[in-house]
Amino acid sequence: MYSLKELDDIIARAVASLKFVKEPAGLYEPLEYMMSIGGKRLRPRLCLTTFNLFSDNIDQQILQPALALEIFHNFTLLHDDIMDRADTRRGQLTVCRKWNDNVAILSGDVMSILSYKYLTGYTGAHLGQLLDLFSTTAAQVCEGQQYDMEFEDLPMVTSGEYLNMIGLKTAALIACPAKMGALIADAPQAMADALYDFGWQIGLAFQICDDYLDTFGKAQVFGKKIGGDILCGKKTWLLVEAFRRATGEDRTRLDAIMAMDSATQAAEKIAAMQQLYIKLGVKEAAVAAIEDYHARALEMLSGKGFSDGQIQQLRQFSAKLVHRED
Repeated sequence: MYSLKELDDIIARAVASLKFVKEPAGLYEPLEYMMSIGGKRLRPRLCLTTFNLFSDNIDQQILQPALALEIFHNFTLLHDDIMDRADTRRGQLTVCRKWNDNVAILSGDVMSILSYKYLTGYTGAHLGQLLDLFSTTAAQVCEGQQYDMEFEDLPMVTSGEYLNMIGLKTAALIACPAKMGALIADAPQAMADALYDFGWQIGLAFQICDDYLDTFGKAQVFGKKIGGDILCGKKTWLLVEAFRRATGEDRTRLDAIMAMDSATQAAEKIAAMQQLYIKLGVKEAAVAAIEDYHARALEMLSGKGFSDGQIQQLRQFSAKLVHRED
């Protein structure tokens, strides 16, 4: 079994070796830029990690689908940045800021198409199953994004509604590679299904961590301006939990902070919401929720036939995702 560091190096080399069509430059240069500015490479790393639980034969049959996941993920980010009016991504200008919205839309579209081209670099017996899983996941991500946008216009949402949204938008695209790698390695179906469930729970923890870092992270590490979710009224785990906890004067204060919409009040709004989150215990509760979903993820593997070594590899991988600053 490869170490996680060795798998990371394999993914880094594979991403660096990607070659895209050069013309028209206005279509492909933004795509190359998006792929070049870094990122966690979480999805291809997870795909290779679950594959490597069952096989050491890392070749194009697994690398091509792993790259498909990374290309598709970057497509979703490209379009997310347009919808969120984001200025930076991974510490660099977003494509929609460096070029414009139309360029970002079209370059994102071709990335989505190319992801399927790379997926079919796998030619084994499970191709039909992989295509079905990938397509279902792609639709789920769009569904989750739609809920996310709709929630911005609602005064509040429930915890259940929030978890459903992040399940579709984030967890599905982490569960997918977890199962995909196992399928390509010819793992037993029950173990592949358990890895999907593991990935889903880790995805929930990952998104709550992302919500947390957007409010309490360090901008120079996180790669984005802190407080962006607060300014656009995004229904994050922290805000949903604040609505659940706030009563009396705290609820009045929460409503007043939400009503701040002047550009000159941006810094004040972020600071006020941070203070209220701390007062209500939301900051600490978010950390506890992240740990809870991490534990649930590992529970998904229990009794499914995984060896101690396999579980340890997944434990190390998941810990990196939920104990992070970026």
